[in-house]
Amino acid sequence: MFENFGFTGANAPHSRRVGVGEPPGVRRALLAITFAFLGLFLFLPLAAVFTEAFAKGLGVYLAAISSQEARAAIRLTLTTAAIAVPLNVGFGLAAAWLVARFEFPGKQFLATLIDLPFSVSPVISGMLFVLLLGVRTPMGEWLADHGLRIIFAEPGIVLATIFVTFPIAARELIPVMQASGQDEEEAAIVLGASGFQMFTRVTLPNVRWGVVYGVVLCAARAMGEFGAVSVVSGHIRGATNTMPLYVEILYNDYEFSAAFAVASLLALLSIVTLTLKHAVGRRVASQIKHAGEELPRLAA
Repeated sequence: MFENFGFTGANAPHSRRVGVGEPPGVRRALLAITFAFLGLFLFLPLAAVFTEAFAKGLGVYLAAISSQEARAAIRLTLTTAAIAVPLNVGFGLAAAWLVARFEFPGKQFLATLIDLPFSVSPVISGMLFVLLLGVRTPMGEWLADHGLRIIFAEPGIVLATIFVTFPIAARELIPVMQASGQDEEEAAIVLGASGFQMFTRVTLPNVRWGVVYGVVLCAARAMGEFGAVSVVSGHIRGATNTMPLYVEILYNDYEFSAAFAVASLLALLSIVTLTLKHAVGRRVASQIKHAGEELPRLAA
């Protein structure tokens, strides 16, 4: 087929794309720019955080992260993530299954709605909850009359965190579920499996690494969320401050050592999350690649 272009025999190009080389100087320049950018905006700030955290010694550091207010902030941060992540992963599984497996009017509109929190400022998200559930609103007054307080309390923090993080798991699971296909699910139904058995024994194992990836990303965002939580929390020390809010309060009070000590805990959580994200991301990519290689064989 290449004769018309002057390629025959050993001179014929391979069917796969051949990589185009670049001058060594370009490669070195790009590497230098990349590492300079990472060093300036990632490694140096991280090093500064840990340096300042331990600047006054280990005793001051341990006292800062073990104070009553610090423990309350850590507890609230972890509790909020523990509530938001399972709910968002459950939503992500349902949304991914709906988008990947069914065709229906408004499907694209639903996908756009799922992405909405990504395009809305977190501060605006927090304001929406204040306008909806604040004590001066009809719904807020009704909740207050029944002894329920949402805004400036822990439930409001959880709601705001759920709102800003719920697209994450769905957006990670949709491409994984689309790549896995539904041949195995159809085979399970033909063999007599119920819908629940098909989901737990076929669908969920096929997307398990996508689920783990969504959990990692969602947990990282939930623990580090600042804007929406800041609006609905009320900044009540020892009660409604998550770790990011507590860092801001300490910094504004010129308690720099304590602020950087708590910030270092957030940095450690970020590093752990990044490590897990890298490890799980490789498994997800491998899973998608394997599914893509299997589709032609199954079709044949």
